[in-house]
Amino acid sequence: MKHSHSKVTFDLKQPIQFLALGFGSGLAPKAPGTFGTLAAIPLFFLLALLTPLLYLITVVVMSIAGIYICGKAADDVGVHDHPAIVWDEFVGFFITMFMVPVSWQSVLVGFLLFRLFDILKPWPISFIDKKVSGGLGIMFDDILAGVFALIIMQLIF
Repeated sequence: MKHSHSKVTFDLKQPIQFLALGFGSGLAPKAPGTFGTLAAIPLFFLLALLTPLLYLITVVVMSIAGIYICGKAADDVGVHDHPAIVWDEFVGFFITMFMVPVSWQSVLVGFLLFRLFDILKPWPISFIDKKVSGGLGIMFDDILAGVFALIIMQLIF
């Protein structure tokens, strides 16, 4: 498996890569995870229109699909958890915002909290990030970051 990020070429015409790269947002030259999370915000506003049950089902389906999508995109380019793969950031942010009243303030706080947990990776997120490989590994640390951020969001809002 190659570990150099410099020679990696993604193909946005490939549906799996298009999704894995957050519709291209993950190709931002700096802070792709942050740009991926920003790109998730408009989709969150659509998801927020659903009932809590439909929202939850959608996020669970996106999580399960994400294991395949992220794993396949990583395999395609030969780099585990390439920074451009941001589907996991979408899902993590959607988890963060589950059943949180929608306002610009809640979206801002949710964005900041999710990015904080995703970047700092406190235990057990760091442990999962190091020990679990493949698509599940790519997804799981962001799912946990989303859960940590969700807990704090529920306490705040």
